[in-house]
Order: sequence, then structure tokens, then C-alpha cells
Amino acid sequence: MIFEITNQVRVTDFKEGYKWYEALLSKKADFIPHDGFAEWEIIPGCWLQVAEGTPSEESGPLRLGVTDIIAERDRLVKELEIDEFEIYSREEVSAKWGTFTDPWGNRLGLFEYLDKKEENDRIKTILGV
Repeated sequence: MIFEITNQVRVTDFKEGYKWYEALLSKKADFIPHDGFAEWEIIPGCWLQVAEGTPSEESGPLRLGVTDIIAERDRLVKELEIDEFEIYSREEVSAKWGTFTDPWGNRLGLFEYLDKKEENDRIKTILGV
């Protein structure tokens, strides 16, 4: 039985990486078990780990669901000085999405459901409300 998920990105400068991901996620890490490693619980049972090390090439993107992709993109471009972050959509896809990279080359992204009822249903299911 699978009941949790973790995804790890590596950064060559942990102190700077921690600050960058703290700004991306708008909160401090939930768990720091040792130097050079931090974890954020994004939603119940879904963890993002930031570890000091050599970033993996061509991995990702790790895309995070948001309720307003334009507002989040604008916030990240301003706070994290992200240069390239285009938002895309296709008629046959039920979400808008965009991909960007962190300063260490890890590919990340955001997505937003186009159908707000579907989005609200997903949030309720995930959060158990």
C-alpha cells in the first residue's frame, strides 16, 4: 500500500537553496533532520525534500497545483527573479501550466485547473474535508 510521496531536488548551496524554496512555498520547512537537508509537506502525505548536492540533469518538472497560476507566477517572478515562466494551455487539456527552473537547474512548474468545480472537488478530496 502506497500512502505517501516524496520528491527531492538538490542544490549546490543549501543555505541559498533553503531560502529560495522557503520563498517558493511561502513557509518554513516542516522538518530539518540534519545539516544540508530540509522537507516541506506540500499537502498531507506529499513532501518536497531539498538536499545539498549535485542537481540531477533533465529531471522533472515537479509541478505544483495552484488556484491562480497568474498571481503565483507574478509573485515568483518578483520574489525569486525568475526570468522565463510562460503559461500554456491547450483546448483538450483541463489545466493551464508553466515550467521554470530554480537557480540550480531543477525544473519546476505550476498548474491550475480550468474547471473550478473540479479544482474544489480535488482540494476537498486531498484535504479530507
